[in-house]
Amino acid sequence: MTQPLSETDGAIPRSLELILDSREATARVAHALAGNLRAGDLVILTGELGAGKTTMTRALGDGLGVRGGVISPTFVLSRIHPNDPDGSRPGGPDLVHVDAYRLNSPEEVDDLDLEYSMDRSVTVVEWGAGLVEHLHESRVEIDLERSLGQEAVPVSGEEEDTEPRRLTMRFVGPRWGEREVADLHGKVRNAAMG
Repeated sequence: MTQPLSETDGAIPRSLELILDSREATARVAHALAGNLRAGDLVILTGELGAGKTTMTRALGDGLGVRGGVISPTFVLSRIHPNDPDGSRPGGPDLVHVDAYRLNSPEEVDDLDLEYSMDRSVTVVEWGAGLVEHLHESRVEIDLERSLGQEAVPVSGEEEDTEPRRLTMRFVGPRWGEREVADLHGKVRNAAMG
């Protein structure tokens, strides 16, 4: 069962933490977040290999109604997934999926020219912490951690995906007002619990 861990920062819940017990819980959380994302939004995903960053991005793409499946851009660095006019959000934003694992500086990120697509897309950057914050004053930062150690409870799924994940989601900047963040807290928690 997915468990809430904590909320921080007092009256304005700017972050939340959850334990996700399955790949499906991760996907449900991404769907809940996707419903509140709009063109211009920046999402930064952080986590070790196999933590669920690409699973989260694929589900965000599905929730945004983009065309076709979301494929990891590991070797091309960036892929644009256009909105599907017959999808779940006709007329919604495109998804720009960036894998910044091989990038070493904000200048290398700037070479991708992401600013030209941000106004019509949701931009999701895996491995982007410390590299892409300059792209937008507002963003959602998501950390996914595998729960390792004796306290980890195995969950259903593939062999390499049997550990729960600790998700920490932070809402940074003026785009994420108190009402919207509070609304998202409820949606994300409900989605995580199934």
